[in-house]
Amino acid sequence: MKGNHQRDFDKEASSWDDNPGRLRMTNAIADAIIAEIRLSKDMDVLDFGSGTGIIAVRLSPLVHSVTAVDGSQGMLDVLQTKAKSFNLTNINTRRLDFEGEETLQGSFDVLVCSMTLHHIKEIGLLFSQFYKVLRPGGRLCIADLDSDGGQFHQNNEGVQHFGFDRAELRSILADAGFADIRDRTATEVLKPVAGGGMRSFSLFLTTGLKVRPGQPRDNK
Repeated sequence: MKGNHQRDFDKEASSWDDNPGRLRMTNAIADAIIAEIRLSKDMDVLDFGSGTGIIAVRLSPLVHSVTAVDGSQGMLDVLQTKAKSFNLTNINTRRLDFEGEETLQGSFDVLVCSMTLHHIKEIGLLFSQFYKVLRPGGRLCIADLDSDGGQFHQNNEGVQHFGFDRAELRSILADAGFADIRDRTATEVLKPVAGGGMRSFSLFLTTGLKVRPGQPRDNK
């Protein structure tokens, strides 16, 4: 799985949660996921690109387990400290080199990928891996930016996509095998942009289903 993480997220990890705008955005995404997916205590969740685990911590009390995967050990260290302080014993962490040849392992009922997809160049290959590790009947939840023209990030190092067109993303997910693909706006973020002024950026939540054998597909 190859990505392009040129930013040093290990160095940013200790202060990552100090940004109130980032916390509001990520918690709004978590709210959207919880509203969209019927989570239950028998579910195993994979949080791909978990960062410091803001979403993992939110989902942990609602499910059986959360496996947090990230390319930055520094981010995962922060999450481990959080899990210990909150006594969340069902969160596991796993470092995965997004720039290497490692692939996802395991079997999950829900897979969450929040604000990570725009760092991955070959998203079709990634979706194939997502499909493989999801159990039949499992749900994929992707939260990311609508097309932003490259203005959302102050530093575009490591950014492979300047947001996504929702229709194109639905098509790529369908090609990977997903059905019942839906999208909604998860939240809006107001940020300053280069050249001065403020701009509102929209973030979507797209969900897809790995159908059970014999289950009809319903791609809209």
